[in-house]
Amino acid sequence: MLDINFIRENKDIVQAGSVKKRIPFDVHELLAKDEERKALLQTVEAKRAEQNEVGKRIPQVEGEEKAQLLQQMSALKEVLQKEEEQLKVVQEAWKQLMLRVPNVPHISVPEGKDDTENVEIRTWGEKPQFTFTPKDHVELCKINKLVDFERGTKIAGFRGYILKNYGALLDMAVRQFTMDSLLKKGYAPMTVPSLVNESTLFGTGYLPQGEDDLYKTQDGDYLAGTGEVATMSYFSDEVLDAKQLPIKIIAQSPCFRREAGSHGRDTKGLIRVHEFYKLEQIVIAEASHEATVALHEEITQNAEDVMQALNIPYHVVNICGGDLGLGQVKKYDIEAWVPSQDTYRETHSASYFHDFQARRLNIKYVGEDGKKYFAYSLNNTAIASPRILVPIIENNQQEDGSIVVPEVLRPYMGGVEVIKMQ
Repeated sequence: MLDINFIRENKDIVQAGSVKKRIPFDVHELLAKDEERKALLQTVEAKRAEQNEVGKRIPQVEGEEKAQLLQQMSALKEVLQKEEEQLKVVQEAWKQLMLRVPNVPHISVPEGKDDTENVEIRTWGEKPQFTFTPKDHVELCKINKLVDFERGTKIAGFRGYILKNYGALLDMAVRQFTMDSLLKKGYAPMTVPSLVNESTLFGTGYLPQGEDDLYKTQDGDYLAGTGEVATMSYFSDEVLDAKQLPIKIIAQSPCFRREAGSHGRDTKGLIRVHEFYKLEQIVIAEASHEATVALHEEITQNAEDVMQALNIPYHVVNICGGDLGLGQVKKYDIEAWVPSQDTYRETHSASYFHDFQARRLNIKYVGEDGKKYFAYSLNNTAIASPRILVPIIENNQQEDGSIVVPEVLRPYMGGVEVIKMQ
């Protein structure tokens, strides 16, 4: 959520941000509703003041004058009740418009309509040069009995899967290795729930726009698609001390996504599944753009360090305006090389929001000057599994279908160097 004063003073910038993000929004409609809200609020407050004044005079008079004041009070009460109801309706309409205002993207965000126009900013690693036709991860998983897709579908339906044998061990190994890597960098571990209430999703910006991609329970709660939701909400309605900042967390949680709008895409395998596990970096920082930019580079580098340790070729892309979410000011994606597809596929996303989420969640801190400020927030995938298993398996395959285990994962797998089912 943006500051209404900022919107009033920078309506052209806000409207331009909406256009750049390809998120339909009419800032003039919001400002018109804001004027209506302010006018009604002034009227209501004036009527309340008049009612209070009449209320003070009633005990001081008698007879006909008192009767007239009581009649006046009754009339005021009736009018005020109607105007308060009207104000309530207008305020709710204003609030809904405020929740839909896109955050303004940074000037360094490239123009573009969708992910096809994201801009590569760097690459790392050498793509494997196979002397044979590489197999895709689905075939490799079947050969080595790492995943049971058929029984996964029987149990969980479309996009269901069961990790087993070395597949389960590889999944746990890469997550534990990533957790250890972030712990060494001073990130505090948390295990957070994926079952969350509606307010947490409004607070982090996943509602109202993202409801189609969320699973909703019969009780009205939701299953979150990232640990960011619960972790950010952990600090909601709190006032932090500036000395605590930046707060750096590595949160682990199960995650769920309906994958709405992905019909026909990645229908086989582990790239696009409904249920997965993720370790997420979350940072709550002071209200400083310069500090945020530095932290954005830091959390991106943390993820790159993991990818480099796994020796997975990747590139980093600057996400264009049309591919940014509602609250994001800027985002980098890390995309890993997938040999069978001869392309890079997204494995990590690093975003910053300025105070967009903190305003919605009411997260403030007391600065050195004693004043309260809304905090800034950032997040980035540390690792998401089983998707990360795809580039690990495919880039490390051998001609006989066996898979070389990345060296850094071997201590977590009992020293196994090569996965090969006999």
